[in-house]
Amino acid sequence: MAYEKKRAEIYAAKNKLPSFEGVFANSPQLANPVTKLRRKLKPSLEDVIKDSGLKNGGTISFHHAFREGDKVVMHVVKTLSDMGFKNLTIAPSSLLNCHDGLLEYIRSGVITKIFTSGLRGELGDAISHGAMDTPVQIHSHGGRVHLIQTGEISIDVAFLGVASADEFGNANGSHGELNCGSLGYAMVDAAYARYVVVLTQNIVDFPNYPASLSQDQVDAVVKVDEVGDPSLISVGAARLTKNPRDLLLARIAASVIENSGYFKTGFSLQTGSGGAATATTIFLGEKMIEKNIKASFALGGITGPIVDLFNKGMIEVIADVQSFDIDAAQSLRNNLAHTEISANEYANPSSKGAYVDRIDTVLLSALEVDTSFNVNVLTGSDGVLRGASGGHCDVAAAANLTVIVTPLLRARIPCIVDNVNTVITPGRTVDVVVTDHGIAVNPNNPDLAKRLHDANLPVMTIEALRDRAVKLAGKPEPIAYTDKVIAVVRYRDGNVIDIVRQVA
Repeated sequence: MAYEKKRAEIYAAKNKLPSFEGVFANSPQLANPVTKLRRKLKPSLEDVIKDSGLKNGGTISFHHAFREGDKVVMHVVKTLSDMGFKNLTIAPSSLLNCHDGLLEYIRSGVITKIFTSGLRGELGDAISHGAMDTPVQIHSHGGRVHLIQTGEISIDVAFLGVASADEFGNANGSHGELNCGSLGYAMVDAAYARYVVVLTQNIVDFPNYPASLSQDQVDAVVKVDEVGDPSLISVGAARLTKNPRDLLLARIAASVIENSGYFKTGFSLQTGSGGAATATTIFLGEKMIEKNIKASFALGGITGPIVDLFNKGMIEVIADVQSFDIDAAQSLRNNLAHTEISANEYANPSSKGAYVDRIDTVLLSALEVDTSFNVNVLTGSDGVLRGASGGHCDVAAAANLTVIVTPLLRARIPCIVDNVNTVITPGRTVDVVVTDHGIAVNPNNPDLAKRLHDANLPVMTIEALRDRAVKLAGKPEPIAYTDKVIAVVRYRDGNVIDIVRQVA
């Protein structure tokens, strides 16, 4: 053996190849049979952070599957602050009202840059009034994956809260006491982050199956007191409605889809999570059952009404990137045809094939729509950050039929305007706008306009809707802005489509 080793060393040196130095020379984690199996399980979040190699100026990421019930972001950022970290970039898939506490860490210099799909609440208000020196980068869900793959978002450490994990890192959101459902956004972080941390309240026996996040992606596992509250997933944007106006909008929207030409067996749909959207799913489902029209698949953030249609045999497959309520989360756990997909599979324009590319009809909400059919879902009528880009522009660009639902007035403020405050979804990708006072069809889709007119639906021009809104509520005063840019809106391909300036 000594002779053979010498021969190998001579060959390796001559050919500039590494020479064998021992069985465990490059895999020391396997040398101790007692510790090798539990090596990823860390005693505390502080230990994980120290092991991760994170430095000041680094980038950390999170997902938002727990939505308003998320506990991970604030816990991690507080810990980083206590450990003395500064000048961090945070790149969550989205931020919600439960993350208002981040403002403290922006002011103290712990956080200096943000990539996110959305901003709301006190945090959105403060940033809209100049709380950050560096503009927030607003991306879509598909666009986030694109920015990660191109390296613009380079994640040093991903902190991913899950329902359950084993000591080796196999984790999911659909099995455990705190079932949040699909980990579609976390899957991307796990695939691309330099160091991946799984946080859970529930350590289970190896192997944990199914593994939404796989052991070969995960560097560390840490048990924490709180990951999230699943009961708060279906609040805010994700909710059922009893509002009469929302129900009226939903009935009209369902009729639009019914008469669009796409409503036939084998069609595919995404209906979203807002009040009117969930109601539209219910009303559309009634029409599907009445006419025995079955959908090939439903996509997106999945809600209880979609699951109900699936259970009734009216939808063959569900492709779930985010579960918006407990019904969706439980269905993902129990049904093989309810599949979990990553954000890359869902909507990334530079992926080799995104589910949005196969969508026939999509229903989307809006804060504002202008006479060019451009849609704003980010800033309110006062110019303040109050929403999220989400998958809005992603699915609108790819779907065969994009239906936008919005009331004509919201708090006596027109929602149909000459120019939206912020362009998130270009009008070229919008087919029809449904309001409680009428329907406007994009002039680039005359066949749709004829079908809806022939169905005796209240079709009118977008300009007529704008005029009616102004007649009822008057024309709002222009928003006063400063010259400071507080947010940059990136289209799904990464290009800048708009900017948001500081509210005066």
